[in-house]
Formats: sequence, structure tokens, C-alpha cells
Amino acid sequence: MNANLLALFWEGFTIESFHPFDNQSLLIRLQPAQGYTPCCSGCRQRTLAIHDTHFRRVRDRDLFDYRVWLEVPVKRVRCVTCGPRLEQIRWLPGRQRLTAGMIHWVESLVRLMPVQHVAQLLGLHWHTVKTIDHQRLKREVQEPERHRLRRLIMDEFALFKGHRYATVVIDADTQQVLWVGEGRSRAAVRPFFEWLGPEACSRIDAVAMDMNTAMDLEVQHHCPQARVVYDLFHVVAKFGREVIDRVRVDQANQLRHDKPARKVVKRSRWLLLRNKANLKDNQALELEELLQANQPLMTVYLLKDQLKELWYAPSEEEARQRWKDWFSLALSSGLAPLQQFARRLKGYLEGIVASARYRLNTSVLEGMNNKIKVIKRMAYGYRDNDYFFLKIKAAFPGKVR
Repeated sequence: MNANLLALFWEGFTIESFHPFDNQSLLIRLQPAQGYTPCCSGCRQRTLAIHDTHFRRVRDRDLFDYRVWLEVPVKRVRCVTCGPRLEQIRWLPGRQRLTAGMIHWVESLVRLMPVQHVAQLLGLHWHTVKTIDHQRLKREVQEPERHRLRRLIMDEFALFKGHRYATVVIDADTQQVLWVGEGRSRAAVRPFFEWLGPEACSRIDAVAMDMNTAMDLEVQHHCPQARVVYDLFHVVAKFGREVIDRVRVDQANQLRHDKPARKVVKRSRWLLLRNKANLKDNQALELEELLQANQPLMTVYLLKDQLKELWYAPSEEEARQRWKDWFSLALSSGLAPLQQFARRLKGYLEGIVASARYRLNTSVLEGMNNKIKVIKRMAYGYRDNDYFFLKIKAAFPGKVR
């Protein structure tokens, strides 16, 4: 091993000695290079006045099979401008116990591997790796261009078990994650609009969301000119839970004396909820037979498909007409769950009709939520929401306009 060659890694220092101190570690003692003049870390002036010197043991990048430790003499200089200050060592930032090279190596690895795996690979504490990555994300995650925002998408995702949620907001045009915050109440999403500011809020034309009243009210308060657009997927999913499931259970209960027929109805949930285009041939045939045999299920199934057509109307006028037709059919169906759902949905009509003008939906965010789950699993859960939310922003920097 050539000591002079190794010394090139540590500017201003040469190797005094080196030796293994266990089977995996190598200790290298450094000394100031001949003619080296310390530099004040405050004003960057060079000075020969030394206040004191202490030795710091720091970790550097691994060398072959060895974990490299350096013993570095670090001076405090007596600067005429700043007073006693640590000398500046370019490859040893601040009071770190890791060299700049080691930090860069950790940053490169943590882009590819979970924090826990990087910590185990390098023999570092989980919090050390997490702190390095957190600082990297703070440097690299770009501040969104608020003045260019026009259309937003808001949705929620499960943060932890136990019904704890977070809200995420993205730019509908670039798919950049703009903001992530814990909770889904009005108070929880209000910091986003405060961050956005009155000027940027006044430029927002439309916001897509599910039927979350808290988000709706907060958008109306901060962006009164913006149209709220309710997402097709969430409305249809709600129709499936509150109407199709309820009618299916009611029909199964009425067939309690006909066990074979009751069994068919009870097991039909996924046939009724899936899109017909996604069914296999035998499933489509089974669905057809079920609907022909049960008029109430036929009614709610057909009205589910007709409800979707509201989101594909070519104009707001056509969307309103489709709504009137659908609402009339729902009320005349004689099915209590369907009638109740239709009356509640009427209060959200403006957000449904707006979809004819603003073709927005949260399906993009649904795909993002799957990736967010992967990020969360890779970390075996995050103990720091600020760090977790930065990871999400870094994963979705958005497309170039």
C-alpha cells in the first residue's frame, strides 16, 4: 500500500502511520502536510496563529475490505477577524464524524437502497444514514413554482394503521407533488393554502378531489373562483359500498329459504363491482345470468354504468341533463339505498358537472399512492414525517412543462 498515494485523498495532510486495529477496520493517523497553512472556517483567511489542537477520529469510505478510520489533528486558529475558530478542512465538513467522501457515498447508496440496508452495509447507525439523506433531500427537492399553478389534485393516503391519514396535493399539469401534510381535516389542509399565498390561490382554476367536505370548504374559502371537481372513481366506489352492497345483502336476506340462490347472490360482490370490460368470459356470463334473475341488482348495476356517463358529458349542459335523467330513475327505482344515495349526491352536483369542463381526476394520485406505500415499506415505517414527506416529494418531481 502506497502511503503517498493514499494521502492524495486528504488535502493538506499526509499519513503519519496506519495499521489495522481489528479484522475489519484500518486506522490511519494523519499529520499536517509540510508548508500547509490553516484556514479560518469563518472568513476563509489563512493564519499561522494556532489557539489549540485536538485529535478527531472520523470515518472515511471503505478501502477494499477495510472500514477506514482517520485520526485527524484539527486546529482552532486565532483569527484576527473571527477570534478562535475551527480551521476549514474541505474534506471534513464542520464538526462531522464522517468525511465528505463518506457522506457522498452514503447519499449515493441511499438513493438505491433502504436506509436500514445502507446502515447495515456500512456499519453506521440508522439515524446517521437518515440524517444524511434528510439533509440531501432538503438541498435537492425543488421549491414548486407557485405562480404557474392553475389546476390541483388533492387526495389522502393512509399514514399509519389506526385511521391516521395524510393529505397530498399535486400539480395536475406536471404531476409534481407540491405539498404533503398529516391529517385530512380543514385545519390539516389549511397550511397548504397558507403556503400557496393569496396571489397564487387567486390563479387556481380547478381542484380535483374525492367527496371530502373538509377539502371542499377549504378550497372555497381560499380559492373562491376555483371549481371543485369530484373524482369519478371515488363516487362510483361510494356507490358500490352504499348501494350495490346494501341491495345485494337485502336480496340475499330475502332468499334465506332458497339457499342455492342466496349463495349465488352473496358471492356476487366482485362481479357487480368490477368493470364489465375486466371480466373473463365465464365471469361475464355468470354476471349476465345473475342480473337476469334479479331485477333489483339489474337496476343498480345499470344505474352504476349510467352514473359514470355524467363524467364523460361533452358540456356542462349535457352533464346536467344526464344528471336529471339519472336522478329521476334513481328515485323511481323503489330501492331505498339507491334513493338515499341519489339525494345525498345531489348536494355534490356542481362538482360532478364541473368535470365536463375540467377533465381532472385523482387516478394519477391513486398510482402515486401505490409508490408511496413502496417508499414506506422500504423504510420499514418512518419515524419522522418531515423526512417521509420529503421522500415523497423527491419521488415525484414532476414533468417539464
